Amino acid sequence: MNPLVQLREMGQSPWYDYIRRGLITSGELEALIENDGLMGMTSNPSIFEKAIAGSADYDEAIAEVASQVTSVKQIYEGVAIQDIQDAADLMRPVYDASDGRDGYVSLEVSPDLAFDTQGTIDEAVRLWKTVSRDNVMIKVPGTPEGLPAIEELLSQGININVTLLFSVLMYEQVAWSYIRGLKRLAAHGGNLHRVASVASFFVSRIDSLIDKKLDEKIAKESRPAQRAMLESLMGKVAIANAKLAYQIFQEVFASAEFQLLKVEGARVQRVLWASTGTKNPKYPDTYYVDNLIGPDTVNTMPEATFMAFRDHGTVKNTIQEGLAEAKVTMQQLAEAGISMEEVTDTLLKDGAKLFLDAFDQLMGVINGKRAKILAKNVDRVT
Repeated sequence: MNPLVQLREMGQSPWYDYIRRGLITSGELEALIENDGLMGMTSNPSIFEKAIAGSADYDEAIAEVASQVTSVKQIYEGVAIQDIQDAADLMRPVYDASDGRDGYVSLEVSPDLAFDTQGTIDEAVRLWKTVSRDNVMIKVPGTPEGLPAIEELLSQGININVTLLFSVLMYEQVAWSYIRGLKRLAAHGGNLHRVASVASFFVSRIDSLIDKKLDEKIAKESRPAQRAMLESLMGKVAIANAKLAYQIFQEVFASAEFQLLKVEGARVQRVLWASTGTKNPKYPDTYYVDNLIGPDTVNTMPEATFMAFRDHGTVKNTIQEGLAEAKVTMQQLAEAGISMEEVTDTLLKDGAKLFLDAFDQLMGVINGKRAKILAKNVDRVT
């Protein structure tokens, strides 16, 4: 059987960390749903930047939207929201068949709002109403400023994908924000069963940064035993960190506080493994999928990882294995003088900046395409 389809037997949903208009219009997305058991999609500014800059798929749409609005951001939203709506419509049968567990497509608030609570709330509400699909999730960064926004939006019955999570401590705060949001929704008679949320925990970026720090320490270390210990941590921290986050997930959603909400129809806020493409060629291309499989999880895979797992992925309940080893790994990392708190703080700031840079590049691409369209129109009139 197709390994992607088999993931469902382990309680994991395969999602696609990719969107492009050609994927939707060509029938390819429908084929992924039908043949590979695709159960959801995520997008971000980097994905849209690559899709719009790297193809002519959007030229006609940009020309059409540009004739109606003047702002570059409005042009972007016009074409992006159309993609999200069309993808959500194709995903709707998955949403219905899973009773709202899966079938979601995610759209992110503007990256410049990552540290702006009220700005995030306002934009998320606006996007939710504009897209107007039950099976859409609005992505909100898991920053300290994002926590109250997450709670408020969930209390309004808006589906939320909490993104840019690296820290286990921050993940725990996000999980409790979800529970508080549902409590508030229940207090004013909201339908808890129709609200869904995922917490997107980024994986491979952690190894990329920590492996670099370990390389620097190994180069300076002369003691054989200490050197061997440092080498043994290479490529191990991201998965260990994820397993500790999953343990917190189990504890929070086994709590009496959540169980009261569960009786009223509430779902758990599933952990979504993001950034699961392997960045280091020394590691297997399905490394961050094979080792993070388990109940009530999602893995949103970039295109290359999705295809690789379909071809040779290993399906086994791995997320609940090796918890003791994961704890030892994190302890050894601290003993080596590498602060996980500093690493995750750096990754959060860098991640927010990367998305903002990609968004700025995207605005530049759209502005360039608009200028060419306007020049052609002037030539035609002349």
